[in-house]
Formats: sequence, structure tokens, C-alpha cells
Amino acid sequence: MGTIAKIHEMLVAKQVSCAELTKSYLDEIEKSNPELNAYVCVTPEEAMKTAKAVDKKIAAGESIGALEGVPMTLKDNMSTKGIETTCCSKILTGYKPIFDATVWEILREQNAVLLGKTNMDEFAMGSSCENSFFGGAANPFDTNYVAGGSSGGVSSAVGGNIAAYGLGSDTGGSIRQPASFCGVVGLKPTYGAVSRYGLIAYASSLDQIGPVTKTVEDASLVFDVIAKQDKRDSTSVGGGNTYASLQNDIKGMKIGIAREYLDGVRDDVKEAVLAAAEVYKNLGAEIVYFDLPILKFALPVYYIIACAEASSNLGRYDGIRYGYKTAHYTGTHDMICRTRSEGFGEEVKRRILLGTYVLSAGYYDAYYKKAQNLRGTIISAFNRALEQCDVILAPTVPMTAFEKGHATSDPIETYLTDICTVPVNIAGLPGVSVPCGFSAQGLPIGMQLIGRSFGEAQILNAAYQYQQAAPEKFMDTKWGVKL
Repeated sequence: MGTIAKIHEMLVAKQVSCAELTKSYLDEIEKSNPELNAYVCVTPEEAMKTAKAVDKKIAAGESIGALEGVPMTLKDNMSTKGIETTCCSKILTGYKPIFDATVWEILREQNAVLLGKTNMDEFAMGSSCENSFFGGAANPFDTNYVAGGSSGGVSSAVGGNIAAYGLGSDTGGSIRQPASFCGVVGLKPTYGAVSRYGLIAYASSLDQIGPVTKTVEDASLVFDVIAKQDKRDSTSVGGGNTYASLQNDIKGMKIGIAREYLDGVRDDVKEAVLAAAEVYKNLGAEIVYFDLPILKFALPVYYIIACAEASSNLGRYDGIRYGYKTAHYTGTHDMICRTRSEGFGEEVKRRILLGTYVLSAGYYDAYYKKAQNLRGTIISAFNRALEQCDVILAPTVPMTAFEKGHATSDPIETYLTDICTVPVNIAGLPGVSVPCGFSAQGLPIGMQLIGRSFGEAQILNAAYQYQQAAPEKFMDTKWGVKL
């Protein structure tokens, strides 16, 4: 496994130069990406320039940071100055931001080696990555299956060993769900822990940036670096300092399981999650079962709020200032109408229409206002549940990765894949997905650990203890750079 710690160790010991390491990742991308379709934009010049700067530092005897010189990737909805950022949508074709997202600014200053931008569902709307203008990313365990969404490209790249780690965004499960499908670790931090400045918005009150990595330690390392307060994001308060807590004993820790989280979950997924609970029992943790009936409202609340915010956020894409513009039109109104009709994909248009509907006069009280009131009830229910236990254990997704094309044939079932992840975004809590088993087809199963607000240290420590006790669940794929 090309873990961050291993790469750092090799660079410091001069077993490999950063330029050689970066070149091996770029060669692997060239070889594997046609099948995985994880990258939509590769940045070899940017990567090699940084790699040479890191080698210069090492040669001069200077110390390097934990993430310095480590090849990584960014989801294509994070602004990168001068590098095309499209959200995998036709409407943003050719758009090159004039500023960097805060997370990339932080990592760039630490000499992180950017290999490129990765595939995603258009404007982060989807659960399979197949809504991308560039076609979907494939699952590194079996390329006939989807990588998941919306951060499918990041998870496929990390799972396929063509990036040591990556940053994704999670609005309703978009980091955790593809991480579960691709057998990697995905952390959705507390809302406000990581700055959203420069993240192209889908639903502003739900979006959060987080790491996708091979191991829990890597997720902790990356989170600690990017979780900084940022004045440019009024909701940002920072976080971090989780790495020091990874060795903490979990004897006596109360791990809660809400019965509703196991309803409608496929048998093999349920068995894997309950087997993980047994591992925790053997480590000295106490398993507490409880009811959380409010969970049944989470999905409708999420789709009403997310679509309402999307309809507002996506109003700026009009063909006037940047991105795609229709070639034939009769006036300004016609130009905007045609540009948006041609530029947005079907799923994005569906969600804009739904969002506009629930915000319209006569329906606002019946839908949007009611959803916001229910959101408050869900937050209170989670707070009460987390008074009874330290962390909540649940499946990440009710199933394993589905075959390509399934999302189009059964869109309702695809929406239901978010059922276990959306409550965390509604409540603004942290959640981490870690591998916990494999299906009969050999596809990964993920479980998630949910914590109190800004309780990343606790959930990552619990995840790390599981990783130490069940390392066989963290299998590598056939793909990529072998260090």
C-alpha cells in the first residue's frame, strides 16, 4: 500500500526521489486511467515542478512535512488557479479559476504533489459517478461496477493506487459512499471543520470537504493539516489534532447501534457491520442498541433542502461570465435558457426543478419550511443518542457497488443508497467510512462511525483500533504503484 507514512519514510531515507515517485504515479495513471476513468484532468508539469522542489529541500538536508512530496488528487469541484475546474459539467467547459480553494492553498504551501483533478457526478449530484459529463469512474475491485458518487474519481484513484490520497466533498454521503464501494477510508468532517472557500457549491449548508485515503492514519494526517479556520468562510471554525489520539484505548467506550440503521440493509452488509461490533466487544467496548425513529425522515428532508439550495447556487451559470454558452439564440433570455438547457445534465436539471418548486410561493411552507423544522428535530435526536453512547456504528451504504448502468435503470433505488449517510450531513456531524468486509462477488463493504460535533479524534481512534484488529478488511487492489 502506498500510504502517506510509507512514502514519507522513503523520501526522508532517500530510497526514492520525489521526482521518481511522481513519475511512477504519472506512468501508472497513463496506463490505468483509460480503464478506471478516475482522472478528468492530469497535471504532469505541476506535479513534476513540485517534486523537484521537494528533492531540492531533501538534498539540502532540510526536513519535510508529513504530506510534503506525497502525490495526491483533488475532486474536480475544488478551485485550482489556472487549472481547469469543471465540476464534470458541460456548462463549466474551459473554466480556469483565478484563485485557489483554501484546502488546495494549504496543501500547495506544503508542497503536496497534485497529479490532477478527479471525476465526479456533475455538480456532485449523484451516487454512481455516472452523471459525469466525462462518463463514470470504474470500481478498482471490478471495473464492471461503479466507483460510487459523487466523489467516485477520488475513491477510484486512491483504491486503484494512482493517488496516495485525495480530497473529496460530502453533501449527503459523497465521500463515504464511494469510499465504501472502493474499499478505502473516507472522512466527512464536522460542518465547519474544513473551509469551503473555493469549493463550488451544491448545497451550502450540507457541503463539507474531507480526505479519502488508504488507511485511518492517513485520513487523520490529512484532516489535521486541512482543518484550519478560514476568515473567507464564515462557517469555518477549524479542527484537527486527531493524530495524537489514535493510540487511545477504547475499553469501556460505548458504541451505539440504531436499529433503524439496519432496516432494509442487505444481509451481507448487516452481517459485516454486526461482525465489526463483535470486534469492538473483544476490544473492551460496550455495544448499546437504541431506537432512532426520526431516521425515516432524513432522506426526504435531505432532498428538499439540498435541491432548494442547489437551485439557488446554480443560478449563476448563465453563459454570460464564464463556461459554456449556446451558439444560437435570439435574445438574452433565450441565450440563458438555451445555455442552461444544453449545459446541465438531466440529473442536475431534475434537482434544480425540484428545488425551485419547493421554494416557490404556495409550496414553501409545505415543503422547505417543514424540512427545515424536521432538520432541527433530527439534530436534537442525534444529540440525545450521543448522550447514551460515545460513537454510533452503522452501515455506510445498504449494499455494495452496483453494476454500471444500474443507476439509469433504477434511479429511485440509487437515491436510496444515501439513506445511511444523509442524516450525518443534516445534523452536521462527523462520520468516517472504513472497510469491514467483502461481498460474495469480492466487492468491499463499508461501515461508518458517527461522532459528536467536532468529535473527529474519537471516531478516527475507534476506526484505527478496528483497523489494527482486522487488517485483512483493508485489502489492496491489483492496480497501481507498488512501493
